[in-house]
Amino acid sequence: MEREARLVVHVAEVEALKASAKLSHLKSPSKPDAVLAFLADLGLSTTGVATVVARDPKFLCAIVDGRTGLALSRSEIARLVPLAANDHFRSKSVVSKVHYYLRLFGSFQEFLRALKGNQHLLSHNLERVVKRNVGLLQECTLGSCDIGKLAISMPRMLTANVEQIRAMVASAEGLGVPRGSGMCRRALQSVAFVSEEKIATKMEYLKKTFRWSDAEVGIAVSKGPFVLKRSEDMLKRRSEFLISEKYMVQQGKVQTVYGT
Repeated sequence: MEREARLVVHVAEVEALKASAKLSHLKSPSKPDAVLAFLADLGLSTTGVATVVARDPKFLCAIVDGRTGLALSRSEIARLVPLAANDHFRSKSVVSKVHYYLRLFGSFQEFLRALKGNQHLLSHNLERVVKRNVGLLQECTLGSCDIGKLAISMPRMLTANVEQIRAMVASAEGLGVPRGSGMCRRALQSVAFVSEEKIATKMEYLKKTFRWSDAEVGIAVSKGPFVLKRSEDMLKRRSEFLISEKYMVQQGKVQTVYGT
């Protein structure tokens, strides 16, 4: 027990004890030493190494040579490892997943941003889950760029179940935003993981606050679905401003609500 605990360098005592139980099978420190040397070579700080080992003690058993296929710089790998360290990162499939996400998001920085928002990106099956969801979004005639932007703002949708994605698309169409329209991405972003009841409640609030008819609120939301993401407090202030300034012309009302 003592020998394995010593392998967990820079980790707090409690975490080291937890980790040692998962490393009790080790007969030689050569592999952990190689991993620690790899992490040190990446330039990880003491805290960074502690984070990696605490998250995944078995990372000390990884074959680190395989990570060179990620097509990332040393500094990029150093930023990725503390976020991604788990049994899935030790899998060979991580290389194809990282390559796919780099293409989808357009840059390592955006991929990292999405991973911070959804650390399950590397654990879900790429073909059966992620690409399936991307395919459903493509059916809305969204291009790769739009899907990438959508996924950056809402990375959870890449690993959501298929019913949630279909419900999201149906809700966007229910706002009067057809597939393929320029506002489709905004509509999907505005209704993602929001229940029909909450959408209906927000629509009713808009109608009451701005004194709109059903037709007017429908026009407003279809032209700018992101109004559904605005807080009630902000919408109330906008409404008071509009009414006080007598901005009651239809076009003026709608544009001012959106902040344009």
